Amino acid sequence: MEIFIDADACPVKDEVYKVAQRYGLKTWVVANSFMLVPASPRIERVIVDAGPDVADDWIAERAQPGDVVVTSDIPLADRALKAGALALGPNGRAFTVDSIGSALAQRALMEQLRSTGDIMGGPKPFDRRDRSQFLQALDEMVSRARRRPR
Repeated sequence: MEIFIDADACPVKDEVYKVAQRYGLKTWVVANSFMLVPASPRIERVIVDAGPDVADDWIAERAQPGDVVVTSDIPLADRALKAGALALGPNGRAFTVDSIGSALAQRALMEQLRSTGDIMGGPKPFDRRDRSQFLQALDEMVSRARRRPR
């Protein structure tokens, strides 16, 4: 089991590092630009070329059954699930095979509403409660996945 972070706009990288360290998991921090990561043989920074979906493609090509992909990008979550990986948003919401279709549909609807000017602004600011929910959800996801028979 490995963890992949879609890192460019990920607000919970430190929380991922804590859980990964607790379980001794390899963590891939994938971004379009340089970012600092803790010095650890289990954490690897990957800088991909700039461009739409380049980081997503790198992650989707490598995620395997049992891996965890941390992303707020719903299409990437869909690709991860199709590869057999688990997917978790920074808000602690797990994407599942049963829920991904409605998440993709809602994303498309919101994009359309934003493009017509019917909706302005974005999500609420990320806070400590969101971090706590994510940390708990990731810990539970990794713990459950490790207990599954292979």
